[in-house]
Amino acid sequence: MPEFVDPYIDPATGVLRNLVGAVTKAELDAVEGDLVPIRMLRLAAEPPPPTGDLAELRAIHRFLFGPVYGWAGELRTVDIRKNVEGAGYFVPVSMVERAAGFAAEDLRADDDLRGMGRTTFIARLAHHYDQFNYIHPFREGNGRTQRWMWDRIARDAGWRLDWLDVSGAVNDEACRAASDDQDLAPLFAMFDRVVKPLRE
Repeated sequence: MPEFVDPYIDPATGVLRNLVGAVTKAELDAVEGDLVPIRMLRLAAEPPPPTGDLAELRAIHRFLFGPVYGWAGELRTVDIRKNVEGAGYFVPVSMVERAAGFAAEDLRADDDLRGMGRTTFIARLAHHYDQFNYIHPFREGNGRTQRWMWDRIARDAGWRLDWLDVSGAVNDEACRAASDDQDLAPLFAMFDRVVKPLRE
């Protein structure tokens, strides 16, 4: 069996193929770190249609990462998992669109989290966040894309998400507990710190 070759990786540099000439992961991370926050602010001024589905995620990803990756906004073509020991794979490529359709229907059935008290909102947000996170539709940039959409959904539902007190490691561990062990308690605890009144 031939060895798997990730088409997103430049074999000459070992980093993701990109449009900015980065040849090391540090360079690529630095460019993303400079560009993406600025793009997030611009996206807030001209957001895509608030559909709460794969179309919205693709539009967000395309805008945020378009200057960095030629495949921004396109669904991944390879199966992926977090680069940590024991991590399971996300939804297989062949199931991404179908799984995203189910997740979007489920969110719509919850009226996009509107009209809920804080505890219910946090519980349902944890559930839906896990559903969408497990899809991981893009080769890179899933977390930032998803957080932007959940920020928008929370605002429309009368809440605000303050991510400053939550590290990436806490988010990753909570997501792994949800997807690997079906344990939403860490996500609930995380969102209990993150969810604030909209006009606080």
